[in-house]
Amino acid sequence: MISKRLNSLPKYAFAQINDQIKLLQSKGIKIIDFGVGDPKEPTPEFIREAAKKAIDEHASSGYPSYNGSKNFREKVAEYLKRRSNIDLDPETEISSTIGSKEAVFNFPEAVINPGDYVLMPNPGYPPYKSGTIFAEGIPYQYPLLPENDFFPDFSKIPEEVLQKAKILWLNYPNSPTGKTASKNFYEKAIKFAQKHNILIASDECYLDIYYQKKPISILEISKKNIIAFHSLSKRSNMTGWRIGFVCGDADIIQTFKKLKPNIDSGTPDFIQDAAAKALGDDIHVQKSRDLYIQKKEILLNAFKKINLEIHEPESTFYIWQKVPKNYTSIEFAKKLLDSEIGIIVTPGELISDEINNFNPGKDYVRFALVPSLEQIKSAAEKLEKLKV
Repeated sequence: MISKRLNSLPKYAFAQINDQIKLLQSKGIKIIDFGVGDPKEPTPEFIREAAKKAIDEHASSGYPSYNGSKNFREKVAEYLKRRSNIDLDPETEISSTIGSKEAVFNFPEAVINPGDYVLMPNPGYPPYKSGTIFAEGIPYQYPLLPENDFFPDFSKIPEEVLQKAKILWLNYPNSPTGKTASKNFYEKAIKFAQKHNILIASDECYLDIYYQKKPISILEISKKNIIAFHSLSKRSNMTGWRIGFVCGDADIIQTFKKLKPNIDSGTPDFIQDAAAKALGDDIHVQKSRDLYIQKKEILLNAFKKINLEIHEPESTFYIWQKVPKNYTSIEFAKKLLDSEIGIIVTPGELISDEINNFNPGKDYVRFALVPSLEQIKSAAEKLEKLKV
């Protein structure tokens, strides 16, 4: 027995990739996994030590706060003030989350009614769409295309959609394209949203993963009618810890706080304490960026040697690589699965939807720069021998 809503969803893209990994491993094939964006570098020691200490301190603490401890929320405010010069009230403009996925998925339940539209990028993070469907909304996916520099073309969204749209999802730094948003873009997006009475949900989980110019947060422009989603998964290699936060317009945060107790019991206090420690330190984040730069350069050089078209990312730890001519993304991904290569990538078609007979991901595969440096070097050697 399965509900109609659940049955309407395709199998989660990254679950399919994990299935493929297990299949190859069962055949004894050594793989290098660029598929799921799960950093393999360990969580920094000082964060782990903070967690160990906090476990004893919270031995009898009971259920955690739904919205996050005062200490955690204050550290979030301090971090965003230091990083982006954003002033946030820890009491009214910040709430903790269990990572970002649960918040992204559940947020539409707080603000949309059945039949409302939610605007979202294509390709994009799958919970934008699945969360909308579970809230009985209608996903409207705008394509991210190279001819638009991987930004939305708001002029192409039909007026009948805009009349019933309640949320505009933005994701910059962008997964999978690695594109970074400018102040000018955010100002245009805010003006567009205000004109059509749409709130902006800005997924900023990769804000601290970049290569040259530091990305800005949309909250540096305005907080009004905007909520931003953050996670420590990528910033501090804490994917398994499940800790993040939302921040922005006090009215939207209050609405989110009203929804949250109906869904979960909050992130454990000892994890919040460790995350607070992580937010106070920028040195470990710079070390991660330096490592991603090395990995990126090694792979891009390999692509150049086999004459692949280069699209150098500005941010995130993804490379949105155009596949060779005469290949689809799935065909090229399968070629890389050959037993002598053993490289897992994410086909763009799996994280993009086909709309009007066009899939914006069909010419791309996504490389997540999460294998070790040695594995990256090994993968580059294999790629350089590839005949395409």
